[in-house]
Amino acid sequence: MANISSGLTSLLLANGGSGDNFFTKVWGILVKFYPNILEGIGNTLFVSLIGTIVGLIIGVFTGIVRSYPLSKNKVARFFQKIANGIIVGYVEIFRGTPMMVQSMVIFWGFAMLSGGVTLPVIPAGLFIVSINTGAYMAEIVRGGIISISKGQFEGAYSIGMTHSQTMFNVIIPQMFRNILPSVSNEFVINVKDTSVLNVIGLFELYKIGEIIIRDNYLMFETYLIICVIYFILTFTITRILRLIEKALDGKGGYLNSKGVKKNG
Repeated sequence: MANISSGLTSLLLANGGSGDNFFTKVWGILVKFYPNILEGIGNTLFVSLIGTIVGLIIGVFTGIVRSYPLSKNKVARFFQKIANGIIVGYVEIFRGTPMMVQSMVIFWGFAMLSGGVTLPVIPAGLFIVSINTGAYMAEIVRGGIISISKGQFEGAYSIGMTHSQTMFNVIIPQMFRNILPSVSNEFVINVKDTSVLNVIGLFELYKIGEIIIRDNYLMFETYLIICVIYFILTFTITRILRLIEKALDGKGGYLNSKGVKKNG
């Protein structure tokens, strides 16, 4: 017990000797660096949102390609298999390696190929997050397509729809509702994972925290502020997305063939 008391005393002394002084330091950091913190929040949300949207587009494209029936034409079937193989390789590589390592390989790989010219950090960050997210979205979309009953495909084909018409008019609208929770979760993950982009110099929220620490040497107070901001962002985004999901579900239901009301 004496050791615990001694440790707490030392911690308080390290922070100026009082709780009031600790909160004063926290407030001082917020007042002095709030423009930088807002910049970090803006960059984090921008890269996360755009990266998630582009990643979803990549996922939908790969999902459509992989779900397309193999052609009876040998040449077309050959190229289909190549395309499917490329997609599988892309998904496995980017799902099987850390985004921090991907960031370094892409950023400095481009510099090596361009003779030392590096990508601007914002476009580089968007590209990295987008292709990383696309690999995860590809599997999410594929699962969403598989979850749709085969009867939906057969019904669409029976009225003369092509595969593309079936996908865009019948399958994809239902798939989006099914995968919305997973897409929302991926967005929240991206908000946190953008912190790894500090390795290429992107001024996201975590990088801003590092810069503040170089100025004030208050590591605990600064990282605590960054931690709380991350929590507020992810908590708020999660709640908003859940409200959207509930709105899509609707309040009513539908009547089945027996006239019994079911939840929608």
